[in-house]
Amino acid sequence: MQLDDSIAAVITGGASGLGEATARALATEGVKVALFDMNAERGEAVARELGGVFCEANVTSDDQIDAAFAKARAAHGQERILVNCAGTGRSVKTASRNRETGEIAHFPLELFEQLVQINLIGTFRCIAKSAAGMLTLDPMEDGERGCIVNTASAAAEDGQVGQAAYSASKAGIVGMTLPIARDLMNDGIRVNTILPGIFDTPLMSRAPDKVKEALAASVPFPKRFGKAQEYAGLAMELIRNSYMNGEDIRLDGAIRMPPR
Repeated sequence: MQLDDSIAAVITGGASGLGEATARALATEGVKVALFDMNAERGEAVARELGGVFCEANVTSDDQIDAAFAKARAAHGQERILVNCAGTGRSVKTASRNRETGEIAHFPLELFEQLVQINLIGTFRCIAKSAAGMLTLDPMEDGERGCIVNTASAAAEDGQVGQAAYSASKAGIVGMTLPIARDLMNDGIRVNTILPGIFDTPLMSRAPDKVKEALAASVPFPKRFGKAQEYAGLAMELIRNSYMNGEDIRLDGAIRMPPR
């Protein structure tokens, strides 16, 4: 896909981290960007800087996502690009015993449902609504109408202790990538998914320094966290390269996550 100011893009989770980096990369090419996020203060600031539009939205809400797409399309027209970066994570064992009290507890099911609602169903919600809009567009070169990039995680394939819900939600994104690409193949809409490893994001920045040092050292090469700009670089290649379709690509410095 040729990127210029005739193209509009929607980036969920666009106010920070991987989403913000991707929005910046797209805006540098002249693409009109709309940022979907729950952080209005940060989202408005980034959108203002990029000449884009901010749409406050929770990906678990049909009404909020509908309103966000309506606002973005009123400002920029129908998007040809959707990048799904909105997501969250929590770590709780499936079942465990408190060593001090002997009390036994299991993973709160409402938390499991919440992670699946945000990471998996939230991603699909945005895909379905964006793809429906892309069907209204005239095809470009090779009959292409649009491109969708999703964000899963290395945990989709090798989740750690406590990551049952997180891994399940991210594995679901991987599992639906090819079927969705096949659903949309006759309409010229491509779908790919990135599986990031350990990245330097706002969520990771809250971890203790010793934990971050140990995690960075566990990456085969390079022995550091991934940079948001490196995620954005891969997302940009997936958008530009019209022969990339139905793929799930790890971006992780060759790490394979240990049990803990």
